[in-house]
Amino acid sequence: MELAGKVIAVLGPRGGVSKSGNEWKVQEYVIETHDQYPRRMCFDVFGADKIQQFNIQVGEELNVFFDIDAREWQGRWFNSIRAWKVERVSAAQQMPPMDAPFPPMNAAPAAPVDFAASDEKDDLPF
Repeated sequence: MELAGKVIAVLGPRGGVSKSGNEWKVQEYVIETHDQYPRRMCFDVFGADKIQQFNIQVGEELNVFFDIDAREWQGRWFNSIRAWKVERVSAAQQMPPMDAPFPPMNAAPAAPVDFAASDEKDDLPF
Protein backbone atom coordinates (compact mmCIF):
# COMPACT_ATOMS: atom_id res chain seq x y z
CA MET A 1 0.00 0.00 0.00
CA GLU A 2 1.09 3.60 -0.50
CA LEU A 3 0.26 7.00 0.96
CA ALA A 4 1.61 10.42 -0.01
CA GLY A 5 1.72 13.45 2.24
CA LYS A 6 3.69 15.71 4.54
CA VAL A 7 5.40 14.52 7.73
CA ILE A 8 3.84 16.46 10.62
CA ALA A 9 5.40 14.64 13.60
CA VAL A 10 8.43 12.52 14.41
CA LEU A 11 7.95 10.58 17.64
CA GLY A 12 10.79 9.46 19.86
CA PRO A 13 12.48 6.14 19.13
CA ARG A 14 11.74 3.09 21.26
CA GLY A 15 13.95 0.08 21.72
CA GLY A 16 14.68 -2.95 23.78
CA VAL A 17 16.01 -6.46 23.79
CA SER A 18 14.00 -9.39 22.44
CA LYS A 19 13.59 -12.73 24.22
CA SER A 20 16.32 -14.12 21.98
CA GLY A 21 18.71 -11.39 23.17
CA ASN A 22 18.71 -9.25 20.03
CA GLU A 23 18.41 -5.47 20.34
CA TRP A 24 15.61 -3.77 18.43
CA LYS A 25 14.65 -0.17 17.66
CA VAL A 26 11.47 1.36 16.21
CA GLN A 27 10.45 4.96 15.48
CA GLU A 28 7.01 6.32 14.63
CA TYR A 29 6.07 9.14 12.27
CA VAL A 30 2.79 10.91 11.43
CA ILE A 31 2.01 11.84 7.84
CA GLU A 32 -0.91 13.99 6.62
CA THR A 33 -2.42 13.84 3.13
CA HIS A 34 -3.30 16.86 1.00
CA ASP A 35 -6.88 15.77 0.28
CA GLN A 36 -9.89 18.06 0.67
CA TYR A 37 -10.38 16.36 4.04
CA PRO A 38 -6.80 15.54 5.10
CA ARG A 39 -6.17 12.13 6.62
CA ARG A 40 -3.41 11.34 9.07
CA MET A 41 -1.56 8.08 9.46
CA CYS A 42 0.93 7.03 12.12
CA PHE A 43 3.44 4.56 10.69
CA ASP A 44 6.61 3.06 12.06
CA VAL A 45 10.03 2.17 10.76
CA PHE A 46 11.61 -0.89 12.36
CA GLY A 47 15.36 -1.31 12.71
CA ALA A 48 18.11 1.18 13.48
CA ASP A 49 19.54 0.72 9.98
CA LYS A 50 16.21 1.60 8.28
CA ILE A 51 15.61 4.56 10.62
CA GLN A 52 19.02 5.94 9.71
CA GLN A 53 18.63 5.12 6.00
CA PHE A 54 15.23 6.85 5.68
CA ASN A 55 16.26 9.84 7.89
CA ILE A 56 12.69 11.21 7.94
CA GLN A 57 12.30 14.85 9.06
CA VAL A 58 9.26 16.98 9.93
CA GLY A 59 7.98 18.94 6.94
CA GLU A 60 9.18 16.53 4.25
CA GLU A 61 6.88 15.45 1.44
CA LEU A 62 6.97 11.65 1.16
CA ASN A 63 5.49 8.66 -0.58
CA VAL A 64 5.35 5.95 2.08
CA PHE A 65 5.03 2.31 1.06
CA PHE A 66 3.77 0.17 3.92
CA ASP A 67 2.20 -3.08 5.08
CA ILE A 68 -0.62 -3.36 7.60
CA ASP A 69 -0.69 -6.19 10.14
CA ALA A 70 -2.64 -6.87 13.32
CA ARG A 71 -1.53 -8.71 16.43
CA GLU A 72 -3.21 -9.82 19.63
CA TRP A 73 -1.97 -9.02 23.11
CA GLN A 74 -3.92 -9.98 26.23
CA GLY A 75 -7.18 -10.36 24.34
CA ARG A 76 -6.91 -7.02 22.52
CA TRP A 77 -5.97 -6.45 18.88
CA PHE A 78 -3.57 -3.77 17.65
CA ASN A 79 -2.77 -2.62 14.11
CA SER A 80 0.76 -2.10 12.94
CA ILE A 81 1.52 0.07 9.91
CA ARG A 82 5.13 -0.64 9.01
CA ALA A 83 6.92 1.32 6.27
CA TRP A 84 9.23 -0.73 4.06
CA LYS A 85 10.08 2.00 1.53
CA VAL A 86 10.09 5.80 1.63
CA GLU A 87 10.47 8.11 -1.38
CA ARG A 88 10.95 11.86 -1.10
CA VAL A 89 8.74 13.92 -3.39
CA SER A 90 10.73 16.56 -5.23
CA ALA A 91 9.38 20.09 -5.69
CA ALA A 92 9.14 19.47 -9.43
CA GLN A 93 6.68 16.62 -8.87
CA GLN A 94 4.50 18.68 -6.51
CA MET A 95 3.92 21.66 -8.79
CA PRO A 96 2.26 21.38 -12.21
CA PRO A 97 4.48 22.56 -15.07
CA MET A 98 4.20 26.26 -15.82
CA ASP A 99 3.92 25.66 -19.56
CA ALA A 100 0.82 23.48 -19.17
CA PRO A 101 -1.94 24.47 -21.61
CA PHE A 102 -4.66 26.46 -19.86
CA PRO A 103 -7.58 28.17 -21.60
CA PRO A 104 -7.11 31.91 -21.96
CA MET A 105 -8.69 33.92 -19.16
CA ASN A 106 -10.27 36.50 -21.48
CA ALA A 107 -11.79 34.08 -24.00
CA ALA A 108 -15.20 35.15 -25.29
CA PRO A 109 -18.08 32.90 -24.26
CA ALA A 110 -19.73 30.74 -26.90
CA ALA A 111 -22.69 32.26 -28.75
CA PRO A 112 -26.00 31.64 -26.93
CA VAL A 113 -28.37 29.11 -28.48
CA ASP A 114 -31.53 30.62 -29.98
CA PHE A 115 -34.34 28.26 -29.02
CA ALA A 116 -37.01 30.48 -30.63
CA ALA A 117 -35.64 29.75 -34.11
CA SER A 118 -36.37 26.03 -33.75
CA ASP A 119 -39.18 24.00 -35.24
CA GLU A 120 -42.79 25.16 -34.62
CA LYS A 121 -43.83 21.70 -33.48
CA ASP A 122 -43.67 21.44 -29.69
CA ASP A 123 -43.40 17.81 -28.63
CA LEU A 124 -43.08 18.36 -24.90
CA PRO A 125 -45.67 16.44 -22.86
CA PHE A 126 -46.64 19.41 -20.67
